[in-house]
Amino acid sequence: MSRKATTVTGDSKPVSSSQPFSHPGLARVVLRHLRGKSRRPPALHTRKAFEAISDSVEKAGLPLIFDSFCGTGMSTALLAQRNPQALVIGIDKSSHRLGRHQPGATDNYLLAQADCGDFWRLAVQANWQLEQHFLLYPNPWPKPGHLKRRVHGSPELAELLALGGQVELRSNWQVYVEEFGTALVLSGQHPHINLLEPEEPLSLFERKYLQSGHPLWRCCCQLVHNRPS
Repeated sequence: MSRKATTVTGDSKPVSSSQPFSHPGLARVVLRHLRGKSRRPPALHTRKAFEAISDSVEKAGLPLIFDSFCGTGMSTALLAQRNPQALVIGIDKSSHRLGRHQPGATDNYLLAQADCGDFWRLAVQANWQLEQHFLLYPNPWPKPGHLKRRVHGSPELAELLALGGQVELRSNWQVYVEEFGTALVLSGQHPHINLLEPEEPLSLFERKYLQSGHPLWRCCCQLVHNRPS
């Protein structure tokens, strides 16, 4: 696949890892998580954040879009602008990043300071179903020993699947995207992976990586119904 010529103006370094390919223990970890249940209760601050916006979600009665790991919420505001028929919820654990948010042009979005995995679990318990779910440039956790900290290597993968919708993960580390795709296949899904050439950056990380000439990878999948019992 050919790529457009890019003028490199940034100095962001590509992901460095001693793991050049998908982790050899990926299938074992993913299948164990899919067969089990997460027993850890959601953190109190996440439960409070969820309760603080749940009434607004129920009253809005709009299709839901999650922007998980939203950082400053730039992507949340842009997604809301592009999807005026939906309510977009941006989730990030950092109050510092969220505190840098610049209000968007529309008001059909909410921001929550919360742990994404815990927030997903509470949303599943509340029987929320998503129209779309974006995971834009999550921390790659590039060391081989970090596999269980990646989205697809964590117990919260089951909650992500249960929320349904069109899921889209983007990363500048090809290995991460391929692992995510493999985890979806192991769960009975049918993902599609491709190189991404966005006309307009959707997040600050995407802008930084584009300016630094990084290849950007995307995994998209329309999730089939897969709620945990």
